[in-house]
Amino acid sequence: MIKIKSIEAFVYRFPLKHIVQTSFGQMNDRPMVIVRLVDEDGVAGFGEIWCNYPAVGAEHRAKLISSIFADLISSKSFSSSGNAFEFLTQKTWVLCVQTGEYGPIAQCIAGIDIAINDLQARRASLPLWKFLGGSCDEVATYASGISPANASETAERALDAGHNALKLKIGFDTQSDIQNVKDLRHLLGTNGNLMVDANQAWTVSEAKLMLHELTPYDLAWLEEPIVADRPDTEWLSLAKTSDIPLAGGENIFSEERFSHLVSSGYLKVIQPDLAKWGGLSKIIPIAKKIIQANKIYCPHFLGGGIGLLASGHALAAVGGAGLLEVDCNINPLRTSITQGFFDTSMSVLKLGDEPGLGIDPDLTEIDRYRVH
Repeated sequence: MIKIKSIEAFVYRFPLKHIVQTSFGQMNDRPMVIVRLVDEDGVAGFGEIWCNYPAVGAEHRAKLISSIFADLISSKSFSSSGNAFEFLTQKTWVLCVQTGEYGPIAQCIAGIDIAINDLQARRASLPLWKFLGGSCDEVATYASGISPANASETAERALDAGHNALKLKIGFDTQSDIQNVKDLRHLLGTNGNLMVDANQAWTVSEAKLMLHELTPYDLAWLEEPIVADRPDTEWLSLAKTSDIPLAGGENIFSEERFSHLVSSGYLKVIQPDLAKWGGLSKIIPIAKKIIQANKIYCPHFLGGGIGLLASGHALAAVGGAGLLEVDCNINPLRTSITQGFFDTSMSVLKLGDEPGLGIDPDLTEIDRYRVH
């Protein structure tokens, strides 16, 4: 039984030297919202709430924690993190319908769920990956966040850090997209994994043309070529167009939709974002179903260090052939928390045997970036 004494949220923002460009907009900074729960015995658990775009949403999510969720969860007892997830979802459903804020509210619940799982694992004196049923504390990674404007420079920096798999943002214009893909394939050679992410940029006809253009470059996957909620017929037609595996899942928000996605057949790589929806309580069972269906579970995440570690623990808990997404842009909101988990190479995250997420984060190190 878990009895929550208090909950608070902190907002941080790190300004980027190099703007991260996506097909739907640009990111001038990296925000992070951390949730800290404390139980009646003084044990703390940490979570992270998705807030990476638009960055101005970070403060709003923190205010939802203080104005809505604090009253709901403080002094409440729960038999499990799953029980807390269902309680919070039920209690905020009318508010979701009233306000239309399904996403921000679900993201707050996801962050709380991560924190409760961290707290539970700490109380059990187990690392989170083992608490969740895993047998290995290491996960392979890939470098993400490579924008078109400085793609080769960013990729070279990632390779120098030890990465051997890269993901490039595309979805801009065909000429620059293909040139960047060609350049990164040359940098990687024939053995490294190269992935591309269109961020829902294209129509079906545009995506089919791009699949043809991308075929020579031996891509591990093409991520979100069209809008995530387009009909199955459109996704299936793309899957039949090319041998390049299709990936997606970061913009799916329910057990029913994930179950449908797993059974539909058009995605080979499925990428839930546990800080965006579901937390660990919902995503771990979904990840197991993904693997059982002979598909690849690759957790999506692009934020701070707490969410990255939680995603790593999830991948370690379920196993499989998936890779952990690691933003390769400079971000102390990530590296100040995760620096002890990478050995000599960024290509492997080693989670270790410390309880919970594996850290008691020293937030004073990043206090100069705190904005709320």
